Amino acid sequence: MPRTTDGDGTPVPQRLLAAATRLFAEQGYDRTSVQEIVEAAGVTKGALYHYFGSKDDLLHEVYARVLRIQQERLDHFAGMDAPVEERLRAAAADVVVTTIDNLDDAMIFFRSMHHLSPEKNKQVRAERRRYHERFRALIEEGQKAGVFSTATPADLVVDYHFGSVHHLSTWYRPDGPLTPQQVADHLADLLLRALRP
Repeated sequence: MPRTTDGDGTPVPQRLLAAATRLFAEQGYDRTSVQEIVEAAGVTKGALYHYFGSKDDLLHEVYARVLRIQQERLDHFAGMDAPVEERLRAAAADVVVTTIDNLDDAMIFFRSMHHLSPEKNKQVRAERRRYHERFRALIEEGQKAGVFSTATPADLVVDYHFGSVHHLSTWYRPDGPLTPQQVADHLADLLLRALRP
């Protein structure tokens, strides 16, 4: 049985993910070997295959862990006892901040998603669809209540916002003029302006 932690107490799966994320971001998924990942993580290939069945599983987990955080946070905002505009704005801003906080993961994923096996690809699409459906439900709730305009279908509004989010890795720089929260506030305000009756 492989050791679950190393000398500094970091669990092996986290070390493998951290090493894979860094290497995928620097070299690209397809140009990174399993050997390079295990050497960077300081573990054996056996340890990698114990926790992750393949390099494919590592790529999936890079994305899935960010999506899990975002789904939990969206569920929190959607379930708050507050007006729908506040809940939607909080959720719209939060997905921007959490994406910027995990920009390497997002960049790797959108650049490398086509390398996933068809089965994993389908799984990721289902996970992402669940997230988008919960987000769309907030827009539809506001539209039914007459708070948001129905001029644009909710699906298109969702695509508009997430198009901006998915594009962040192509232009956002930590040393740029805007903080993650400022970018998030601008994009959330744009979304709400687009929905104003």
